[in-house]
Amino acid sequence: MNQRKLDHEVKTLQVQAAQFAKQTGQWIGMVENFNQALKEIGDVENWARSIELDMRTIATALEYVYKGQLQSASS
Repeated sequence: MNQRKLDHEVKTLQVQAAQFAKQTGQWIGMVENFNQALKEIGDVENWARSIELDMRTIATALEYVYKGQLQSASS
């Protein structure tokens, strides 16, 4: 009788362990996907900073040219 109870408990524990392993695998997958999304956000942020710096450089150059044309016209 005790052996049957133990066998039943072992089977129940095996099922629960398998379910826990499956759930843990799903959690790991979610965390990995989240980490990848964060990396992509960082990549976009770096790209945006680079574009912003380029645009500021272009704006400064255009302003310099415009001011040079104004000074040439008034001379």
